[in-house]
Amino acid sequence: MTRVAERSGRLSAEDWAQAALDVIAEQGVAAVAVEPLARRLGVTKGSFYWHFPSRDALLQAALERWEQVEQETVFGSVEAVPDPRERLRALFLVVAHQVKLHTIYSELLKALDHPTVKPVIERVSGRRLDYLTASLRQAGMGRADAQHRARLAYAAYVGFLQLNLQLHQPRLQHDEFEAYVEHVMATLIPAP
Repeated sequence: MTRVAERSGRLSAEDWAQAALDVIAEQGVAAVAVEPLARRLGVTKGSFYWHFPSRDALLQAALERWEQVEQETVFGSVEAVPDPRERLRALFLVVAHQVKLHTIYSELLKALDHPTVKPVIERVSGRRLDYLTASLRQAGMGRADAQHRARLAYAAYVGFLQLNLQLHQPRLQHDEFEAYVEHVMATLIPAP
């Protein structure tokens, strides 16, 4: 049973949504199901139906939670950095070290044919590209160049996920990974 359930005696909708995200990270979108989640949380299905009318409603809540946490954890952590190049550097470093968020995103990319997943991924991807483009423009790039560089940066991110999480490429050692991240930043963040 989760700590929240032990503490309060009942689960919240957020507890269910977080448990669904954990399952997505471990087994993918298709594995989100009421009975196994109830067993995982140590409660009955009645607890689920108290909060959600259906599995799809739970999936929607889980994706909204992921989107909110991703927005706060990633973009919220760098927004106060005034210099756009330093903000991009901070963003790349934060993103490079958010393993669980990457895993969830990678699993969501595998489920793009799901009607609940597709609009969330489109919204998140659009917001990410817009943020990168705006930061690159603030760093002195023209509109078209900033859009191209943002697309390149995002493609590098998705490609890295594909190689590491979906194709099960060997994990880079810590120093090798940090050198890779530094190389990506040196390549994609415009020089002053």
